[in-house]
Amino acid sequence: MKVLVGLSGGVDSAVAAYLLKKQGYDVTCCFMRNWDSFANNDIAGNPTIKDDTCPQEQDYLDALAVANHLDLPLQRVDFIEEYWDNVFKTFLSEYEKGRTPNPDILCNKYIKFDSFFEYAMKQGFDKVATGHYASNAEENGFTYLTRAKDQNKDQTYFLCQVEKSKIAKTIFPLAHLEKPEIRQIAAELNLESVATKKDSTGICFIGERNFRQFLSNYLPSKDGDIVDVNTSKVIARHVGVLYYTIGQRKGLNIDHEKGPWFVVGKDVVKNILYVCRTDQRDLLYSDSCIVKGINWILPSLEEIPTKCTCKFRYRQKDQDIEIERLDDTSVLVKYPQTIASVTEGQEAVFYDGDKCIGGGVIEEVFKDGKNLNQLIMETANGYRG
Repeated sequence: MKVLVGLSGGVDSAVAAYLLKKQGYDVTCCFMRNWDSFANNDIAGNPTIKDDTCPQEQDYLDALAVANHLDLPLQRVDFIEEYWDNVFKTFLSEYEKGRTPNPDILCNKYIKFDSFFEYAMKQGFDKVATGHYASNAEENGFTYLTRAKDQNKDQTYFLCQVEKSKIAKTIFPLAHLEKPEIRQIAAELNLESVATKKDSTGICFIGERNFRQFLSNYLPSKDGDIVDVNTSKVIARHVGVLYYTIGQRKGLNIDHEKGPWFVVGKDVVKNILYVCRTDQRDLLYSDSCIVKGINWILPSLEEIPTKCTCKFRYRQKDQDIEIERLDDTSVLVKYPQTIASVTEGQEAVFYDGDKCIGGGVIEEVFKDGKNLNQLIMETANGYRG
């Protein structure tokens, strides 16, 4: 079986390539370059902009060293335009609306499992493989997306928007391994370029950035008032309402009023950032939300459960929920326990035990039947700007 494995220049994909070869697959590696800092005006907030070798090129050199060491062919493809059009434009558009998108989910949907996947199929490969911490399992002729053994690293949350037909044509070689085992394998193989390399962090395919400065390259900052939502008192100034997230506590620079303070709401039109104190966080909590654009990883819509669990953000513990279908890709999600910081624009990902059965974007958040944003505006009604 011919398999094209995405080789990123990190330890996970390197060990994935090794395991595929060991298991007898006909393996070809492929490095994807999806971001060009100079072409994309990625200047402010970029700590490596003056380096002799950009991080993407260094990743390619590390991937090449791995491929050579494993005696595997390496292809190189550019999806810079596709990344800009399908991932980054959406990313910026969501931030302009005051929402908080998840670029990793967009990357998997549009790049790794669209551009890269289609490239592999056109090249005659039978399957693709990645270094994700995830698994898949066939049951009654259907391939489900399932959690990895390493629960601390499990990445099914980020794969929730991958089409079910593509899950069936993907191999996850790291499914039954934990991170320390993977680093040990890399060390034993003398994969010096990646064995001790730090895990990639930051924005998918872009990397570490000073986030506010990075966004200022594309969404100019506009300072405005920070308002105590409960007293309508202006207590500080923000540097741009788009740069903050619901539930954020650090980086507010409110040093003359007793806190800590949390971001509870944003008025993008009036450029107001609403905050509350720790003991007044009721408006951070909700009991239901509407989720749209759901990609179901199930044999049929009839198998959508009425009760399951959900993650409203990565690393969150599974939350018990009830689902009320509104249409084929939209649901009302109810949670008996109130949950903090369920945020518009982020992803709600559904699980049935170890199966990740899909996910979609949180469009509206409610408390006691009222839109939470509306409640915040009503609470802050005394502030006139």
